[in-house]
Amino acid sequence: MNNIWSENIQGIKTLYLSRKLRFDDFFYGQYEKLFSLDKSQNLKILEIGCGPGALASALHRWYPNAEIVAIDRDSNFIEYAKENISGVKFIEGDATVLPFEADTFDVTISHTVCEHIEPTIFYAEQKRVLRDNGVCLVLSARKGIKHLAECLKMTKAEKEFWDSITDEENILEKYAVGKYSMTEQELPMAMENNGFANVSTGYAVIDLTPDNPKYSSQMAEDIINSERASELEAVQSVKSAETNRIVDVINEKYDSRIELYRKGNKQWDTITSITMIIRGINKK
Repeated sequence: MNNIWSENIQGIKTLYLSRKLRFDDFFYGQYEKLFSLDKSQNLKILEIGCGPGALASALHRWYPNAEIVAIDRDSNFIEYAKENISGVKFIEGDATVLPFEADTFDVTISHTVCEHIEPTIFYAEQKRVLRDNGVCLVLSARKGIKHLAECLKMTKAEKEFWDSITDEENILEKYAVGKYSMTEQELPMAMENNGFANVSTGYAVIDLTPDNPKYSSQMAEDIINSERASELEAVQSVKSAETNRIVDVINEKYDSRIELYRKGNKQWDTITSITMIIRGINKK
C-alpha cells in the first residue's frame, strides 16, 4: 500500500475536484483537437498516474467506444476511483514498471506525471506498452493566472494559524515532487529524444471564472467550492487545537463568495490554468 501522495502532497478532494473542472465537457473541444484521436475506433487507452480518476472519467465520456484503463501507485486514489467512477478499469501500479505486456495499448496519456519521473524511464515504459503507431499524450500544467475575490483573501486568523505550524521537512524535496520539471521547449525535445515521432504541441486554456456568464450557475458554484475544498483539506490535514476554528473561518469566506455570486455582485476572481499537451507517435 502506498499513500504518499494523497496523505502528504495532494488530498483526494483537492485533486479530484480541481481536475473534474479542468476536464469538464465544457472544455472538450480544446482537448479533442489536441488529442486528435478517432472517436469511432475501439481504442485501448491507458492513463498513467490517474489520481482519483477525473481525467479517466472524462475519457470514458469523450471516447465511448474506447476501453479505458487507469493506474496510480497511491492506494487511496485507486480506492476512491473504484468506488465513484464507472466504465473505467482502475489498477494500482507504478508508472516506472507498468504492469502490462508489450504492445497492449493504442494510446497512453498522463497529466502532471512526467515532472516526477526520470524521462528515459517514463518514455521507455510507454514505448513498450504502446502498439506500433500508438499515440503518447503528455499533459503538463504550465503557469496560469490566479486572482482571488477580496472576501476570499487570507484572514489574519488563517495567517496566524499557518505561521504557527512548523514545517520540519521539505515534503516536495523529500518525495522528489517536480524533480524532472521541464520548460515548454524541453518537453517536446524529451519526447523526441526518447524515440517518439511526429511530435506536436498545443495548449488548452481552462478559464475558471465563476462570474463569466458562459457558465451555468451550477458550474460557477462548483468553481468556488472546489477552492473551498482545497483550503479545507489543507487545514484539516494539520493536527492543531485551532483547526476547527479555522475551518469555520474558511467556510464563512466561501459562504460569503457564494452569496455574492447569487446576488449578482460580480467579483471577477479567476483561476485560469494552462495545460501543455505534447503528442507523439510510437514507431516500432
